[in-house]
Amino acid sequence: MNRLQVNWDIRAALNFMLGGAGAGLMVTAGFSQDPRYAILLSLLLVACGLGAVWLEIGRKLRALHVFFNPFTSWMTREAFFAVLLFAFAGVSLAFPQFIAATALAALAFLYCQARILRAAKGIPAWRAPEVAPLIVSTGLAEGCGLALFFGSGAVLLGAFAFAVAVRAFAWRRYRSAVPAPALAGAGASLLLLGTFAALVLAAAAWMVPLLAPLAGIAAVAAGWLLKLDLVTRAAFKQPLTLPHLPVRGTR
Repeated sequence: MNRLQVNWDIRAALNFMLGGAGAGLMVTAGFSQDPRYAILLSLLLVACGLGAVWLEIGRKLRALHVFFNPFTSWMTREAFFAVLLFAFAGVSLAFPQFIAATALAALAFLYCQARILRAAKGIPAWRAPEVAPLIVSTGLAEGCGLALFFGSGAVLLGAFAFAVAVRAFAWRRYRSAVPAPALAGAGASLLLLGTFAALVLAAAAWMVPLLAPLAGIAAVAAGWLLKLDLVTRAAFKQPLTLPHLPVRGTR
């Protein structure tokens, strides 16, 4: 009988929810009218996500051990890119020409998050190759949605529509590979609220810019619900199986 994993709870999910959206916002911050506010919100979200994971650790003072395994652990790589993200973001607040480097660090951070789930071989809902593009595209769609609070220009609306459509495609590919009933509700919300409603609101925002933040809220809410359910409700462990049992030879 498959059992739900109990090592990661909502605090771990918050890292993917807040940290993923924050990293996605950092990637798109350059499209904002004033990127400084987008950068600050991005850093706040990433910090809150990492802080939630820290609260989950039994021995808080051992948190620095995450930096000890850069060649084998995607969590270590996530931590290193988080440091780079904060460093570049701090510099880019004073020197906007560093925004591109900050966006690359944020994209690497987001990719590491996706690979953390992909590395969990004992959980079918996480180990599927399709989970990586789903997590990355979800973070970028959420980031574009948050960026709509800081501008609603044609470029940003176009990037938002593209990111939302790519996320829907990534979800369909993941759903075909992983038939997880626990994600049915979140998947429906992703398509109806986070894709259809978000695209309709984004299209209307061309005429009524005040609707742009509503499109962003729809995209972010649907993405967060999906990641919450993926970490806490769909993470069933696969029981060990021995397809070939050893047979002792007889003489």
